Amino acid sequence: MIQVLGSSWALLLGMFMLMIGNGLQGTLLGLRGEVEGFSTLEMSVIMSAYFAGFLFASRYAPMMIRRVGHVRVFAALGSTISAVLILYPALAEPWAWTLGRVAIGFCFCGVYITAESWLNDAASNEHRGKALSLYMIVQMAGIVMAQYLVTLGDVSGFILFIIPSVLVSMAFAPILLSVSPAPVFNTTKPLPLRRLIDASPLACMGMFLLGGVFAAQFGMSAVYGARAGLSVAQISLLVSITYVGALVLQFPIGWLSDRIDRRWLILGLSAVGGAGALVSFLLPGHVGLILVSAALVGGTSNPLYALLIAYANDYLDREDMAAASGGLLLINGVGAIAGPIVVGWMLDNVGAHGFWAFIAVLMLGLASYAGWRMLRRPDRGVEVGDTVSYAPIAATATAVAAEVAQEVYIEHEIEQQEEARDDAA
Repeated sequence: MIQVLGSSWALLLGMFMLMIGNGLQGTLLGLRGEVEGFSTLEMSVIMSAYFAGFLFASRYAPMMIRRVGHVRVFAALGSTISAVLILYPALAEPWAWTLGRVAIGFCFCGVYITAESWLNDAASNEHRGKALSLYMIVQMAGIVMAQYLVTLGDVSGFILFIIPSVLVSMAFAPILLSVSPAPVFNTTKPLPLRRLIDASPLACMGMFLLGGVFAAQFGMSAVYGARAGLSVAQISLLVSITYVGALVLQFPIGWLSDRIDRRWLILGLSAVGGAGALVSFLLPGHVGLILVSAALVGGTSNPLYALLIAYANDYLDREDMAAASGGLLLINGVGAIAGPIVVGWMLDNVGAHGFWAFIAVLMLGLASYAGWRMLRRPDRGVEVGDTVSYAPIAATATAVAAEVAQEVYIEHEIEQQEEARDDAA
């Protein structure tokens, strides 16, 4: 771990600052939209626009990098992010915010792809898993820190919009001045969706449903909090505890996933997260219960993301694993785009606690589907000891980080095969 920090500290520091900026703007827009009097539908479209831009960039940002290079793309997208953050309070109109969110979603995805390719190049095969873990920790820590900064200013003013703009601008200094020369950039052609669905229907359905859950957490938590009458400090704590729960439970769940049937773990985690959301739906207004629900949903849904990727790999040939990551992220992205729209409708027609009803339906739906798949195929066809290793990966990861995780899976599988041959000899 120390060796990874020594070689990648500048990149990780820059990503930490970027994630503070991204986490701050997501919560801040939800709060500022309430001040500006935006309707729930308008806010849901605005929040959904980020995921549309992110998904769009996952296809076109690699083309830009190959055409003009890592450094130029990195600098151009970073400048655009900084400019959009400043323009939010100056152009407080739903149409302007929607366009801004599309742009920021596109730019952040491009920045992540660039940074993740640098990180992958800097990490040796031996330390790639540790680098991925550190990257995930830095991402979540940045989002948690952002929630604290929200409480330090007035959401109706300009200062809180200036802070993320400055942080994003400063984030590029340590990265561009310290990282090694940009690596050759290549992406794997995605595996056809039909083949991916045939290989693991549970993983594909799970990624789609989790897309909606993540979009609700990342995009609509502040909107929900404002509609529920929570204070700025309580909303910040709500968002923070979601990611703290994910960070705390990610590694224990990863350890467990390598030792038991993953379908039981998928079912159990989905049921726990769904039950946590259901409690706040049935007993709305209790801040303590809301925070417990946030911790349970965050602590189960984020590890489920990596767990579903690992589960899909159990049914894929080694040469198809990297290609599968693109298809799984596409499915997740479609769910994420639809998520805020449905949550907005729930907030208008069910009430503020409809936010939890939406999450509960998706999580319990995943648990039910996992149970149905287990009944349909009692023998999963893969022995627990033969499964690929779990690798922690955040839901905000791009196809590059997902492919890095796939490389960790493949390397672990090769090691297992070599150990089996040595034992047999």
